[in-house]
Amino acid sequence: MLPTMRSVILCVVILLCVLQLVAAAEDYYKTLGLDKSASEKDIKRAYRNLSKKFHPDKNPGDDTAREKFVLIAEAYDILSTATTRKIYDQYGHEGIEQHRQGGSAGGRRGGNDPFDLFSRFFGGGGHFGHAPGHRRGPDMELKVGLPLRDFYNGREVSFGVEKQQICDACEGTGSADREVITCDKCQGRGVVIQKHQLAPGMFQQVQMHCDKCGGQGKMVKRPCPVCSGQRVVRKEVETFATIEPGMGKGTRIVFENEADESPDYIAGDLVLILEEREPELAADQEHRTDGTFFRRKGRDLFWKEALSLREAWMGGWTRNITHLDGHVVQVGRSRGQVVQPLAVETVKGEGMPFWSEGHLHESEDEDESPGDLYIEYTVILPDEMESGMEKEFYALWEKWRKKIGVNLDQDSGRPVAPARVVKDEL
Repeated sequence: MLPTMRSVILCVVILLCVLQLVAAAEDYYKTLGLDKSASEKDIKRAYRNLSKKFHPDKNPGDDTAREKFVLIAEAYDILSTATTRKIYDQYGHEGIEQHRQGGSAGGRRGGNDPFDLFSRFFGGGGHFGHAPGHRRGPDMELKVGLPLRDFYNGREVSFGVEKQQICDACEGTGSADREVITCDKCQGRGVVIQKHQLAPGMFQQVQMHCDKCGGQGKMVKRPCPVCSGQRVVRKEVETFATIEPGMGKGTRIVFENEADESPDYIAGDLVLILEEREPELAADQEHRTDGTFFRRKGRDLFWKEALSLREAWMGGWTRNITHLDGHVVQVGRSRGQVVQPLAVETVKGEGMPFWSEGHLHESEDEDESPGDLYIEYTVILPDEMESGMEKEFYALWEKWRKKIGVNLDQDSGRPVAPARVVKDEL
């Protein structure tokens, strides 16, 4: 009876330990920063971003980052496969462990190696960025035009990029069964030595690419039907970028290792270059703002406002200028305040928001306040006046000119021409 009780107690202790381990295990969705409703595209995007962030090549000597990198790969390996994701959603980590013990390791070839998984995404044998000693592919540049409103408010943008990607069907092997064999002609070297007879008894040895394996040193028996054995495919990939408020025209947003992929090299960088589109009225009423036609120079904005002759001369007017984010900037003059043609008014703090490329600014004294809005006034004169209006205005101006008028010829400092003596011809 006693041994039986001991066995029961031992089983209970083991079960509790297993339950504690399962409870302590990191939630795969939280590891990738997702919830259970995440789509396959969301899971893939999260892995691409996080795996680059915590890759050991980018965090040398950081054991915490390395552990995080391994955990991210494990989470993606489970959640990216429909079968294992369903098991995980229903039974959690315990269900995955039982599934693995049943003979499957996550549903992917090499799924236990995080560097192999990383290589399937970016090439280069699982290495990252500008790792020394590894060939790196070319960078890609893409120009994206945005309205000034987006530079002011900031927004999330998505765009399609057609690029070369490692074939998912064969995982970059080029083989339908993912089996790669060594070329029997070049013995895996990719080159062969050929002899050419130049003359009787004289031979020349020439090293050439192996024509059987195409210089790869490896061959496949059954080419992948998706990539036709090329190991890569071209397709459009949706990419997302964050435009921060205040970013400038020409800003370069770099997506590391997001250029053309290949199993033979580390993918280069995708560089997004921001350009400002020409102003145009938006189709929807919400974005029909005066700010659509603002002009930008650095951190400052410029606007032209038209005034009638009466407004410029007599004052007593207001203007409501709708800004790029919809808030209203009010300017005006009281009665009797004159605005000269081409006068410029400065409205402090109504320019572009402050933005800096670095997280830590080079100088603590750097001005982080927003720019200013400069309003240039244009006075619109009437093309013509009615006869009665002309007479009244002329009489009024003559009256006050004689009282307080000025002589522009004298005040300007220009030399006064001598009076001409007019003589009678007779």
